[in-house]
Amino acid sequence: MRRSRIIAIAILLAAFGAAMPIAAVLYVSWNLAVGAEQERLSTFANRAITRANRSLGEISGALRAMTAFRGGPCSTDHIAEMRRLTMNTSTVEEIGYFENGRLKCTSWGVTESDIPYAHGDYTTNDGIEVTIRMQPLVTGSKDLMALQYKSYNALVDPLRFVDVIVDPGMQLAIASDDGKLIGELNGPDPELLRAIIAQPRNGMNELGLFAVSRANGWMAIAIEPREGMLPNLRRERLMLLPIGAFIGLFIVGVVIWFSRRRLSPVGELEIAIQNREFLVHYQPIVELKTGRCIGGEALVRWRRPDGSLVRPDLFIPLAEETGLIMQITDQVIAIVVADLKKHSLTFRALHVAINVSAADIKTGRILPVVTRELERAGIEPQQIWLEATERGFMDIESARATIALARQLGHSVAIDDFGTGYSSLQYLQGLPLDALKIDKAFVDSIGRNTATSSVITHIIDMAKTLNLQIIAEGVENEVQVSFLRAHQVEFAQGWLFSKPLPVLEFVDFHRRSNGDKAEPVEPKAARKAKG
Repeated sequence: MRRSRIIAIAILLAAFGAAMPIAAVLYVSWNLAVGAEQERLSTFANRAITRANRSLGEISGALRAMTAFRGGPCSTDHIAEMRRLTMNTSTVEEIGYFENGRLKCTSWGVTESDIPYAHGDYTTNDGIEVTIRMQPLVTGSKDLMALQYKSYNALVDPLRFVDVIVDPGMQLAIASDDGKLIGELNGPDPELLRAIIAQPRNGMNELGLFAVSRANGWMAIAIEPREGMLPNLRRERLMLLPIGAFIGLFIVGVVIWFSRRRLSPVGELEIAIQNREFLVHYQPIVELKTGRCIGGEALVRWRRPDGSLVRPDLFIPLAEETGLIMQITDQVIAIVVADLKKHSLTFRALHVAINVSAADIKTGRILPVVTRELERAGIEPQQIWLEATERGFMDIESARATIALARQLGHSVAIDDFGTGYSSLQYLQGLPLDALKIDKAFVDSIGRNTATSSVITHIIDMAKTLNLQIIAEGVENEVQVSFLRAHQVEFAQGWLFSKPLPVLEFVDFHRRSNGDKAEPVEPKAARKAKG
């Protein structure tokens, strides 16, 4: 009897001892699996917000571009411009023009019907009035979303705001932060959506697993329906049964590995833009005759959340290729203007040069962005120079119009990395530029017997003939400085003077180089702008 009791107790303890690790591992694995699935859903929700921001930015850019139109309302040119923007903006289906509360014409032509203006459901922070659902009376298509800015509105398919590639069966929805549903993908359950929008949270119920992300006035919801969720979760649990706790530890490692897996480069860059992970360093520009700092070039840097810096040559080409460069440029402008105001660098003789993309030069999109930031900060337009490489001037007519408007607003415009691009002389003669920056490759040839040694002299002579201000880039030694002074080059930048500096160090460099005086010698381009 005693023997049997000992055996029974031993069996019970053994069973309990064997069952507990397995049960604990199953419990942990279930929670880890759910957490991993929710993390994955959150990633897609964040991507939906990024897509919605991009779509809103495109629409806002199109509407603001139309407000700059100066021709006759509903003229042939006016309708053609609306049609062009509609065709070139993938998000926009139709653009319309209102006058005295009535729709007068659209990108389809002059409107014959009497269609009154209807107030929207809400207004965004930047003044865009949004109507979530509207039946187009001109084209008679399905319900669209309408966005109104001043006299213009744009009709948009709500699906554009959730145009994200998702895993099979996954569902997405995007809403305004105050709970107005904008668009949805793959038919999520309406009751579930209403419940989540009413009480935004991550969770799971009988309908499925869901995750919510909120940013920039948007609420994104990603849902994995129960029929697609349960097989995956059950499969992960069953994998642990044969080897219990060992598999549990293994699954923890796998989950951690998966959760730390890096996103695609484009996805990382989109999130970096969304999280404003960019900062600006300033490379001083000095007057060769006096050694005074008269400005700086704003150079963007990407600082990851872990503090590491990504080199611009690793992300700028990707940003240009994907069109994300314009959002990065907008953030650079905001940072530069904020730095100028915060550190009292608001005198006209000092300028900061900002690099703009070919798309910005072609469309002129950047000018309203700069103007808006400067007006908010109360800073003179002359303090912001715009720089673009020769590639930005390939479309001569568009570039000429953008440069002319920029100069009319008070900005100086420089051609950057001159001599490394396309038909350089054509650009110099055909565009109303203020300054030319000699590329480092030609500066490096100074004092060397190379094939490009004589090119820099020709570049300087061309620039002087066209009355352009000259800035030499990449100056690294006194031989180069002596050559540039001898050829009456006015300004230079490079490591001989200073590396690119954080804003506080730039402020200190500027004040030291100017003898702590409030204003340095005013450059020629700034004097021309005042005149």
